[in-house]
Amino acid sequence: MLYYLLYPLRDTFFIFNVFKYITFRAAFACVTAFLITVIFAPPIIRKLQALKVGETIRQKYCPGLYERHKGKQGTPTMGGILVLFGIFVSTIMWADMKNSFVLIALMVTGWLGGIGFLDDYSKLVSGAKGAKSGKRGLNKRTKLFAQIIAGFIVGLFLYINPKTTGVLEMPFFKDLAINLGIFYIPFVILVITAASNAVNLTDGLDGLAIGCITLTALAYAGMSYVTGHVDFAHYLGIYYLPEAGELTVFCAAIVGAGLGFLWYNTYPASIFMGDTGALALGGAIGTVAVFVKKEIILLLIGGIFVVEALSVLLQVISFRCTGKRIFKIAPLHHHFEMCGWAEPKVTVRLWIIAIILVFLSFATLKLR
Repeated sequence: MLYYLLYPLRDTFFIFNVFKYITFRAAFACVTAFLITVIFAPPIIRKLQALKVGETIRQKYCPGLYERHKGKQGTPTMGGILVLFGIFVSTIMWADMKNSFVLIALMVTGWLGGIGFLDDYSKLVSGAKGAKSGKRGLNKRTKLFAQIIAGFIVGLFLYINPKTTGVLEMPFFKDLAINLGIFYIPFVILVITAASNAVNLTDGLDGLAIGCITLTALAYAGMSYVTGHVDFAHYLGIYYLPEAGELTVFCAAIVGAGLGFLWYNTYPASIFMGDTGALALGGAIGTVAVFVKKEIILLLIGGIFVVEALSVLLQVISFRCTGKRIFKIAPLHHHFEMCGWAEPKVTVRLWIIAIILVFLSFATLKLR
């Protein structure tokens, strides 16, 4: 919005020429999203408390974990609304809204945020009716179908786009790119669906998921910038996509909103994201990854999410096949808690690993 309002005035007021620089707009998108989230958080928290939109801690499945987390009972959830509000307002203010990558990224984020909202709301309604209802949010197939729809739209767009087609860029190799053809569409569906669910599984400790998402978005802000910059792209030997540069603003908005939410979500949390935020943010990161042709590197950048999701998968497979559990409880962060680690220690140590993975991911740009 500001891009269209102020940049045309550059001939009259030279200072407005700065709006053509993605780095300038990304920095202010980050700051704007941060301020929006921090300022609007207190009234939203009070409103959620008044509506009794609180977290329900279940004792049935793991009494030991319940003892550690029972103090969270009633903490306002669905805070993802706040994060999404900050991202959308900031992106609309500072990004080029004619950019198709930005528009689709916002669309996917909003779509999955809406599905997450319905899931959170369903949990609250079923909780209000009591345990006899037996329902815990939306049906898993319904959520999966919604994620597949988002992935299909993105995959189809990239497949028919003459600038992207179905090419999969491989890290560590300058001249190696695999053309998946029509199979690129199911690949994109897999990436977005997996990213969305992995972030959702990671969202179990105060500050853990939002902290890791913020770091991942920061990494992809850098990836988007170099992918959309002709000189950097050619120098690094990576896929050059002019439209991808504008995603830097979108990722910066995620960073700002994430930091603002972390202000209130850090231990002890005053508000939780819920599926409203987790599903949307995971889908947003997955969408950016496929747009900038850095899908494979997502396994490294989002390594924490990958390990958390794998821990659940391995636990389920092991229990069904052998009747034994690999971990004391899954996802992995709860396993560490049951091993005696304090919740803040688990969170901060996983943040540290996430930071290291971000640095390693940037190294892959040059190791070709």
